[in-house]
Amino acid sequence: MFKKLKIKELKYLTFVFALLIIGCNSDKKNPVKRSVEDIKAEPIVKNYDFVYNDFKVIEDTIHSGDTFGTLLQDYFLPDSMNVHQLTEKVKDSFNLRGIKAGKPFIVFLDKKNPKNLKAFVYVKDKINYTVIDLRDSVVVQNKQKPTSIRKRTIAAEIEGSLSETLDKAGASASLAPKLAGVYAYSIDFFKIQKGDKFAVTLYEKFIEDSIYVGIEKVESTYFQHKGKDYFAFPYKKEKDKGESYYDENGKALKSMFLKAPLDFFRISSRFSARRFHPVQGRWKAHNGTDYAAPHGTPIKTTAAGVVERTGYTAGNGNYVKVRHNSTYSTQYLHMSKILVKKGQYVSQGQTIGKVGSTGLATGPHVCYRFWKNGVQVDPFRQNLPNAEPMEEGERKKYLEYIKPYKKELDSILKVKFNQ
Repeated sequence: MFKKLKIKELKYLTFVFALLIIGCNSDKKNPVKRSVEDIKAEPIVKNYDFVYNDFKVIEDTIHSGDTFGTLLQDYFLPDSMNVHQLTEKVKDSFNLRGIKAGKPFIVFLDKKNPKNLKAFVYVKDKINYTVIDLRDSVVVQNKQKPTSIRKRTIAAEIEGSLSETLDKAGASASLAPKLAGVYAYSIDFFKIQKGDKFAVTLYEKFIEDSIYVGIEKVESTYFQHKGKDYFAFPYKKEKDKGESYYDENGKALKSMFLKAPLDFFRISSRFSARRFHPVQGRWKAHNGTDYAAPHGTPIKTTAAGVVERTGYTAGNGNYVKVRHNSTYSTQYLHMSKILVKKGQYVSQGQTIGKVGSTGLATGPHVCYRFWKNGVQVDPFRQNLPNAEPMEEGERKKYLEYIKPYKKELDSILKVKFNQ
């Protein structure tokens, strides 16, 4: 092939090859220098008040059987300290028995000597954590991540289920059970239908303004079900320990009495004028309702009131009697443990004792007795009232208190639903 090339062409190719060789050698002698900007800096990672870049960091999870001692047994502690000595130093500030399987922990080690422990962090939840800092001296700090609270109002028309509608509105799924709890005595949430409407003003908590934690508080709510309007505002009456929900007129949304003194139960014997007593072996009236449940199950007072009597009798075993007002009283029998005292005020749903089988009982249960005007009656056959109405003075305070919240909801309903 080269024989066919002309002399000029051969000279030209020789010149090009020479330039390429010179260029390559030139690059080796004078390499291109990279600027500082071309070198990507290692990103700074900071969490739990530690700069991760300064340590060798091990992140792990507590496993069943782990203890504070076993978690640290492979590391060197400062000042020739052993794990037992460290445990003694931190036990007053750090609940060592509170370490739970499934919770995260972080170990910070010396970068040059990665067996040397510098700090230990136990993460209790999204917000709370404990730091055991060993860098200078042993310092234990129970800390919280910085949080912020944001207020917002969600308004929507039911399209499918409440949960689906909330999801489309960008709300947390945890809002559904909260709303169901607010309206538990007013609306059957299994029967809500397309076209029902709601609005809720709530406060939500975030970690460092970005990580969603949950609902802090529901400020006010509105629900329209089958064309009927239901407003709800949380309010704490002067004598109450906690808040309850009331409508726009100050009427309580919940009933005065819970349906049962237990959360999970089986009715083993109903109120009856004639029942065969399993212990006494004879027919007699049974002026109560028996709820069978495992030993130690919490017993709740079905309505707010004052503990009228506590004690023990051969038939009733350990018992508590609560006076709710001049008309109604309730009594709870066969307790394994009494948790209240005579004269104590109790709120609705407060735990007053534990299920047992004291007195005349063949097994663990609570016998629930109900008085109306001094006579024992069957609560299932009574038209029981809503919660005690507000006194007129407190009602005026309440109506003044909810004015801005009601005005805010009305404004949102007007914009969203033109009503």
